[in-house]
Amino acid sequence: MITTQHKDHLVEFAVFGEFTLADFKEFEELVLFEIKFAGQVNLLVDLRDMADFTLDVVWEEIRFSQQHAGDFKRIAVITDSQWVAWSAWLEQLFVNADVTVFESEPEARSWLAEAA
Repeated sequence: MITTQHKDHLVEFAVFGEFTLADFKEFEELVLFEIKFAGQVNLLVDLRDMADFTLDVVWEEIRFSQQHAGDFKRIAVITDSQWVAWSAWLEQLFVNADVTVFESEPEARSWLAEAA
């Protein structure tokens, strides 16, 4: 399950429990809407409560990232999992954005605000 918000070139989403393909499609639609009307966006990705993800999410995320590599300015990932942090760093291969991992939400928001 995910929750999403968007405002002023910032798309936020948080994952709770298992991250499924349906969840990713919801996120994707929101991001595409923001890109269409606002141009490049920043992302705040909160994965602290993510329990697991499905393999099809990984493939869809790679495809989406490649197709929209230039549509992001900064991507802040909040997690305390080393595995997720490593995956976020790998994401930098697919996008032309600054990707940074944070353990706290205030630090992530502060870093994103610098780009505004």
